[in-house]
Amino acid sequence: QVQLVESGGGLVQAGGSLRLSCAVSGRTLGGRTFSSYGMGWFRRAPGKEREFVARISWNGGTTGYADSVKGRFTISRDNAKNTVYLQMNSLKPDDTAVYYCAASWVFPTYDYWGQGTQVTVSS
Repeated sequence: QVQLVESGGGLVQAGGSLRLSCAVSGRTLGGRTFSSYGMGWFRRAPGKEREFVARISWNGGTTGYADSVKGRFTISRDNAKNTVYLQMNSLKPDDTAVYYCAASWVFPTYDYWGQGTQVTVSS
């Protein structure tokens, strides 16, 4: 059973920074491990649809970002720690949302999701 657990959310003032973490444990039914999966971060703001934020390939060699966060957010991963990170700088009130991490065997389909962590940016 694969589990994804996000942490690091909280309340921050506009212009501040937060670092989200997503710890992955367990194996899939096929025996695949964390290091085999691409990972992504998504967010859902109040009253809005869930949206893509960032993604990273299985070995960290390729990353991608939504235009709204490009240049401010950085996704990274540590396969030895089974953890993916989202460094968020220059935060804006529009970044307020519940942030989710997800694991993908083949982009853009995501197979496993975490429960989310709340990020609130005050103006």
